[in-house]
Amino acid sequence: MNRLIAALFAILGAVTLLNPRGVSASPDEDEVWVRVDIEAEVTEVWRGKQRLMELDDVAFGRGGVSDLHFRGDQTTPRGKFRITRFNRESRFHIFIGINYPTLAHLDEARRRGVMTEAEYSAALRRGLERGEFPQDGTLGGYIGFHGIGNGNPAIHRDFHWTQGCIALTNEQIETLHSVVTIGTPVVIE
Repeated sequence: MNRLIAALFAILGAVTLLNPRGVSASPDEDEVWVRVDIEAEVTEVWRGKQRLMELDDVAFGRGGVSDLHFRGDQTTPRGKFRITRFNRESRFHIFIGINYPTLAHLDEARRRGVMTEAEYSAALRRGLERGEFPQDGTLGGYIGFHGIGNGNPAIHRDFHWTQGCIALTNEQIETLHSVVTIGTPVVIE
């Protein structure tokens, strides 16, 4: 087990998708990054320390916000992430995926005893083999930003309705999609 963990840390040093910190403590001056302000219910796009835009009318998971999202609990996870994928044919108009769970989330789940050593080891192996941790394990996955697709704009405006993602209007998700790339840092706080 210790050799597996040591090998994982050696590889993770160069792998952005599995970066447990996700975002540097002080973004580069020219780096575009996304901040989700849970309390203000907005998504902001920054370049270094300059805010470029604010997208309001944001919905989160029905289960609220949590430090750890568990499969099926419908919470939106806090943390530092990177954008990992785009689906322009999503039923929610556009889906922008982030790398949840991160190594930090796996470590926290193991520390709390909600993930066994066997599950933890299997998740680490999966990360080494595929470049991302399991999306269907104890901590769930498939978290990201998306639009409302053909959904009801009134429900979006009045309720937190997702299964853990951050939902924006279709127009807003198009705007966000136009300014981010794979690897863009994301902070949900």
